[in-house]
Amino acid sequence: MTFKTRFAPSPTGPLHLGHAYSGLLAHDLAGAVGGECLLRIDDIDASRARAEWDAQLQDDLAWIGMSWPTPVRRQSDHLQAYNAALHHLWTRGLLYPCTCTRRDIAGAANAPQEGAQFGPDGIIYPGTCRPAVPPGGDMPQSALRLDMARALGTLYAQAMRPPLGFIEEGSGPDGQTGFIALDPNHLINNVGDVVLARVGMGGSYHLSVVIDDAVQGITHVVRGEDLFAATAIHVVLQRLLQLPTPIYHHHRLIRDEAGKRLAKRDDARAIATYREAGKSPSDIRKMVGL
Repeated sequence: MTFKTRFAPSPTGPLHLGHAYSGLLAHDLAGAVGGECLLRIDDIDASRARAEWDAQLQDDLAWIGMSWPTPVRRQSDHLQAYNAALHHLWTRGLLYPCTCTRRDIAGAANAPQEGAQFGPDGIIYPGTCRPAVPPGGDMPQSALRLDMARALGTLYAQAMRPPLGFIEEGSGPDGQTGFIALDPNHLINNVGDVVLARVGMGGSYHLSVVIDDAVQGITHVVRGEDLFAATAIHVVLQRLLQLPTPIYHHHRLIRDEAGKRLAKRDDARAIATYREAGKSPSDIRKMVGL
């Protein structure tokens, strides 16, 4: 199996040292075994993506020493593929429309008898819009959630082989490595009915990343440990859509002096800022511990 990975930033702001570390690590891992590291632009959120950030991130990544084959895949060019996957899940009765706002969800989850719980997709959805039976008819143009319990029931009814899980070659936040088995009760209670489509978007991050990785033949996913918990969602979708599950390598996060992980609002840590200050690509590698 030829090693193929990807680095998939969103063009919604400047790339920072955390991006440099993740991209360079993926690039280095692929290069060490004669593999390939692709660049993918995760621009499915058209309301936030900007062409100028797209151009800047590619310039920054080339400057720190990354290279990639062209053309670059952009999510905005493949909305039809995400919609087809949604239709497939809808016709199987695994999705349902949701009209709840973020405020509605927070209010229901924070009711005295409930108490808010957080999962990899934010506050775990309390099931307000979940129907007792799958909705029929045409798929609506609205927010759509995966009925996690129904989806898992479908998978386990098929007597799954191999077991539901994934191989971790890096480590999770608590040092998890090797084969990570997924517990269906944990998925239902601690992940919940995640959003797979939002109004005005072709699909959520969870759906689009699964489709993109399969289409591009990604064998190894290299990304930050903050996405470790989301991998369970991706594995479920891969099984439902009969797509391969890559090997995962979750890595440490680059943090500031206070221990807070970097975000795009941290302009002081932006690669472009260091470039303007006269730093070299070698300096950047040393800063992130490579």
